[in-house]
Amino acid sequence: MASSKEYLEYVLEFFNEPNITYKYMFGEYTLYFKDKIIGGIFDNQLLLKPTKSVLNYIKEPTLVLPYDGAKTKMVLFDKEDSELLNAIVLAMYEELPNPKKKPKKA
Repeated sequence: MASSKEYLEYVLEFFNEPNITYKYMFGEYTLYFKDKIIGGIFDNQLLLKPTKSVLNYIKEPTLVLPYDGAKTKMVLFDKEDSELLNAIVLAMYEELPNPKKKPKKA
């Protein structure tokens, strides 16, 4: 099931950070904070990368495969808590890898 634009907009309202962006791919949305992938919206669920910070904030996480064939489970964030979500994103930012630089076309 593809995620809806309405659910994306609903989730984006929880972020206080202006640096949250997204990309639409294959019916789902990948979420970025300052160009680093923090998670995504899959089947109208907000899923976060399972970093140490995320697991410290969410004591009993529900781990979900974002799509069929995925290698890694992600943490379901099913709370309507903007303050908690923003704290998690800020904390996990340093743990996330920097984006890979794309080679320049000749």
